[in-house]
Amino acid sequence: MEYVKLGHTGLEVSRICLGCMSYGQSDAGVMKWTWTLSEEDSRPYIKSVLEHGINFFDTANVYSHGESERVLGRALRDFARREDVVIATKVYSPMRPGPNGKGLSRKAILSEIDDSLMRLGTDYVDLYIIHRYDYETPLEETLEALDEVVRSGKALYLGASSMHSWQFMKAIGLQRAHGWAQFISMQNYYNLLYREEERDMLPLCLSEGIGVTPWSPLARGRLARPWQDEPQTDRAKADPFAGRLYEKTKKIDKPIVDRVVDVAKKRGISAAQVALAWMLTKPAVTSPIIGATKPHQLEDAIKAVSVKLSPEEITYLEEPYEPHGPSEAFA
Repeated sequence: MEYVKLGHTGLEVSRICLGCMSYGQSDAGVMKWTWTLSEEDSRPYIKSVLEHGINFFDTANVYSHGESERVLGRALRDFARREDVVIATKVYSPMRPGPNGKGLSRKAILSEIDDSLMRLGTDYVDLYIIHRYDYETPLEETLEALDEVVRSGKALYLGASSMHSWQFMKAIGLQRAHGWAQFISMQNYYNLLYREEERDMLPLCLSEGIGVTPWSPLARGRLARPWQDEPQTDRAKADPFAGRLYEKTKKIDKPIVDRVVDVAKKRGISAAQVALAWMLTKPAVTSPIIGATKPHQLEDAIKAVSVKLSPEEITYLEEPYEPHGPSEAFA
């Protein structure tokens, strides 16, 4: 496994981050799915990535209503030393109905960090990420509360996810002006099927020393297999969010998937390895966040780190891309 610094920090993370949204099951909360794994079925994946040198784990308070954090925390306590792993979790989404049950108010942030630490079974998280931009809370309130989380030792670093580049730069500017702890990472939606982040966000992150940890690098599996007009997997059939992301762009996305499959066949490797290897050529990208509910998905991600695409292959993969409209990822 290769390791890189996360943004302009001394924190070393593996080139692949294990996303833990698929681990843990719950009947409560706003994010509950039929395709997530039980704790018993989740633990082997966490153990396996540790054995392969992956030290970076991403979860969120809202995943399976906190069960993802519980499953990850127990597994890491059993399989690793706390100082050897980098844990990221997130705050923003609804955790309970009624007032103050969601968002990035001071009340919500200071409450949710304590709840996340309790579920994870740790005194601190390495990276605390705001899951989305909160239009209903003054930005200064959010940033000052996040600064307090860092100064209290409950988080070592701060990250953000899925927002417009002007919003991100405004937040960083306020952090610098007030001497507050700054964002050091951006977890954005970026892959071969959605490259709009190359216009502003990725150049911004390169300029400001921000580490980029894209989510859905395989476009919900669409870049991992030959083109399918209709969803085939259990997850795809039960994932309305994916429909909103991709339904309108099928015609312009298919040629890209076809080329990924073509390169994979010529190299004798999987399409997933090709799509991830392409992402790892981008200088702004630190660690794509991959999910795994089948052993081969984990194997593909690990092998992708060693795949080096030629300039000609990169051009061939990128050539069919056409501009996309505003993404549902910001919603």
